[in-house]
Amino acid sequence: MALFEEEMDTSPMVSSLLSSLANYSNLPTGSKEHEEEENNEEGARPSKKPVKAPQLGTLMGVYLPCIQNIFGVILFLRMTWMVGIGGVLGSFIIVFMCCSTTMLTAISMSAIATNGVVPAGGSYYMISRSLGPEFGGAVGICFYLGTTFAGAMYILGCIEILLIYIIPQAAIFQIEGLEGAEAEAALLNNMRVYGTIVLSLMALVVFVGVKYVNKLALVFLACVILSIVAVYAGVIKTAIDPPVFPVCLLGNRTLLSKGYDVCAKVIEIDNETVTTKLWRSFCDSESLNATCDEYFINNNVTEIQGIPGVTSGILAENLFGNYLEKGVVLEKRGLASDVDPDSPTTSSNRYVLADITSFFTLLVGIYFPSVTGIMAGSNRSGDLRDAQKSIPIGTIAAITTTSTVYMSCVVLFGACIEGVVLRDKFGEGVSGNLVIGTLAWPSPWVIVFGSFFSTCGAGLQSLTGAPRLLQAISRDGIIPFLRVFGHGKENGEPTWALLLTASICEIGIIIASLDSVAPILSMFFLMCYMFVNLACALQTLLRTPNWRPRFKFYHWALSFLGMSLCLSLMFICSWYYAIVAMGIASCIYKYIEFRGAEKEWGDGIRGISLSAARFALMRLEEGPPHTKNWRPQILVLLSVDAEQNVEQPRLLSLTNQLKAGKGLTIVGTAVHGTFLDNYTEAQRADQSLRKLMETEKVKGFSQVVISSNLRDGTSHLIQVGGLGGLKHNTVMVSWPRNWKQPECHQQFRNFIEVVRETTVASLALLVPKNISSYPSNGERFTEGHIDVWWIVHDGGMLMLLPFLLRQHKVWRKCKMRIFTVAQMDDNSIQMKKDLITFLYHLRIVAEVEVVEMLDGDISAYTYEKTLVMEQRSQILKQMHLTKNEKEREIQSITDSSRGSIRRKNPSTARSQHSTEEGTSLAEKPEEESVAVSNLKQVQLIHSKNASTPTSPTSPTSPAVSAGGAATWTDNKGADKGKNLLAANPESGRDFFNMKPEWENLNQTDVRRMHTAMRLNEVIMKKSKEAKLVLLNMPGPPKNRVGNENYMEFLEVLTEGLNRVLLVRGGGREVITIYS
Repeated sequence: MALFEEEMDTSPMVSSLLSSLANYSNLPTGSKEHEEEENNEEGARPSKKPVKAPQLGTLMGVYLPCIQNIFGVILFLRMTWMVGIGGVLGSFIIVFMCCSTTMLTAISMSAIATNGVVPAGGSYYMISRSLGPEFGGAVGICFYLGTTFAGAMYILGCIEILLIYIIPQAAIFQIEGLEGAEAEAALLNNMRVYGTIVLSLMALVVFVGVKYVNKLALVFLACVILSIVAVYAGVIKTAIDPPVFPVCLLGNRTLLSKGYDVCAKVIEIDNETVTTKLWRSFCDSESLNATCDEYFINNNVTEIQGIPGVTSGILAENLFGNYLEKGVVLEKRGLASDVDPDSPTTSSNRYVLADITSFFTLLVGIYFPSVTGIMAGSNRSGDLRDAQKSIPIGTIAAITTTSTVYMSCVVLFGACIEGVVLRDKFGEGVSGNLVIGTLAWPSPWVIVFGSFFSTCGAGLQSLTGAPRLLQAISRDGIIPFLRVFGHGKENGEPTWALLLTASICEIGIIIASLDSVAPILSMFFLMCYMFVNLACALQTLLRTPNWRPRFKFYHWALSFLGMSLCLSLMFICSWYYAIVAMGIASCIYKYIEFRGAEKEWGDGIRGISLSAARFALMRLEEGPPHTKNWRPQILVLLSVDAEQNVEQPRLLSLTNQLKAGKGLTIVGTAVHGTFLDNYTEAQRADQSLRKLMETEKVKGFSQVVISSNLRDGTSHLIQVGGLGGLKHNTVMVSWPRNWKQPECHQQFRNFIEVVRETTVASLALLVPKNISSYPSNGERFTEGHIDVWWIVHDGGMLMLLPFLLRQHKVWRKCKMRIFTVAQMDDNSIQMKKDLITFLYHLRIVAEVEVVEMLDGDISAYTYEKTLVMEQRSQILKQMHLTKNEKEREIQSITDSSRGSIRRKNPSTARSQHSTEEGTSLAEKPEEESVAVSNLKQVQLIHSKNASTPTSPTSPTSPAVSAGGAATWTDNKGADKGKNLLAANPESGRDFFNMKPEWENLNQTDVRRMHTAMRLNEVIMKKSKEAKLVLLNMPGPPKNRVGNENYMEFLEVLTEGLNRVLLVRGGGREVITIYS
């Protein structure tokens, strides 16, 4: 293995890798970390009890916990009522739909759970690792809220059984003697008081120790199973010997059992007719000639069997639904009743009334919580011996068992129990018995106590599981403000999370109505199940290499069907609760996206993003975007210092203001060196770029290129930035500061090369000058103007950029002004009208002004400025000479600037100029191929009528179009020119009195300088106070001889302006008047 010994630190041997994998300890959440923490403590105790490896199998670890969680309060308290209201058919459809949803979810969950080792964390872990931290956090919180509200529902069920069926006398707010809304309010207040007490006790038990809850779990499970067995035993007994549970009817209306002692109006005692308690309920006295209720007089009293038995044929009567309005009397179908349809119902407090308005979707919302609990096995994944084997088998077996029980119960309840009894939610017509209890054998009390203990157990389980789920989410660190709930007691118990859970649970207790709380938790569970299905469908469709579940009986179509069912059920149960639940999930999702910790879990959403990105990139390759869709996709070229810190951070502020988060932004920089030696510096530079982008809220990508030559590195960025059709169309680069200093010579040469390359590549170019004075993203302009100097048409870039800037809050209050320049032969009035019409069609609001700039005589100051420029140019060309030669040349040029050489011998100066130029060119091998004689002279657009001949000995004129940039000025030259003008005001007009050294100047350069100065003069006059000035940037010289002059022209053009943005179009239209 000597071949690999250098890589042993980073790449371990296969043998050691396999050993560590085989010894993977799949411990519950917090146990392993807690054990390691204890071992690392100073002065740790010498003897530590080793944490036992998980030993639970399929039966004890998954099947029975799922059975216990699925069977619950709804089965005992609301199932019979649901069958009575919805009918056997309607109820069967509800049960089948809900059970199908959970079965499909279990199949998806099994596929995810068997795709690799499932650490403790269960459903939250599976969703977050499959769909990413945003979805994982959102769904994890929803599942947590669902579990918490489930605890509230179980506690309310427990109190309902206690106060209505076990000890009605314990009510603090007495219900006896109250009617209607008052009785309902008293019941709810009792639920609130007792619910809070029970919640406090349960929270205390959980706080003291979860081990007690786990030990009691089997006892509670036994109660559930015993209760269900008692129901089935009772059904069998009804076929042989139906129990006696008489129900008293007046006409076809069900009477309250506490309102009568005998089900008759009168009875015979010793041959004497005596009125009963029922008579006294409906009449004003006990005498036979008393005034009685009209309905009471017209209808007879009959007694029917509440449980006629499975062989009685009552199933046909209960087959269809009987939905009721709140306050309507429960009536038996098929029984005659003499009632005046116009007369209102009187003595309604003597009958059994519907307590809520019922409809199909309400039943779905109330019933669905009875099929939740399928995650109980996966939540215990840390305790399982073989989670990949146990979770699918145990969960699917539990759902099959519970679904069979539920479906059979729907049919058996409809076949055994009278319809009016089924619809009697609280058993008021059968002596206050629990309706399902009347069916049970040997006694109703078996069901009453069984359901009471099972609800207590389920409530404790919810209060145990929910805090652990919250703790797992908190410890993942994806939701920053929840981190405090990740802490707990020394043994890892989540104290703070338990406190929050109890507080949220109290909200459900305050609602107090079981029927109102059930749909709330249905929403949260359905949302959780929906995302489990989505996770499985996504992973299957994306075919990610890591998707290799051991469980093979899954398909993306099944997962998609399950997801659709979940979404449908959410809106069927309660559309407004569904919207609220989705709103909560969306808020959490966005919060995690913006503020949460960065997590990379190899999730499916990242996979789908890659697939969608590839598809979109292939589509973009089909052709360039239409003008309507064009927006600046910016490559920002930054420079970094020796410590890899960004030198012009305000460039990104401007980028953010231009982009507002839309389109593509690439932030690039070049690092000097080689890839092997300087990779670490490049990584540091990349981190600096990313950090700055995050600070400036620029959404995009960073790119760092390592090159032996910074010029080449920048060129590579321009050439290869982006991917496929997603490439930049605009380059932003800062104006080179201090470019006149000899040490910055290369800096401005690089800048001009960038200008040339963007021109060749047909890319737009933005050059902000004085970038440090630009506003940050936090600043606001309350007034001011953005001035556009539109000199040449560039495809509309100058129109589009101010519009984009004004979308940002920094520039929103600024008004837009557009100036254009009219020359001698232009009709300025017509130009203004045309421009206003053009802007109207572009839907851009701006003030318009046409500035007339006539070709005037060239001033002495202009000549002097041009002379200084050419002298500086010569100095810069001598930078490659030896030190002594350089000193001599600089001295001679300085002397000539004073007029001591050129005045005496102009021809010598000319020949010297030519010699210097030839030497300079010869010493620059990259410029040998430039044929000076073949270069064309291209004039500024404003100088098209000028006819001054070019001196044959002058340097070849660079090509310039129009515009400019920068505010550096040569104070010496400026002062000199001003002094000349002051001394001789007529010199600008007298060409016959020109100084001798002026005659040898390149006249094209003189004209360009004249135009730059005139334009600057006009711009300063109109836009000195503007917040931002945008103007066309002239093109670079086609040969490299005129680089220095080009920079000088731009400098003069923008002199005195605070913020200037020089713009070059990319050669295509970027704005259109068409819709």
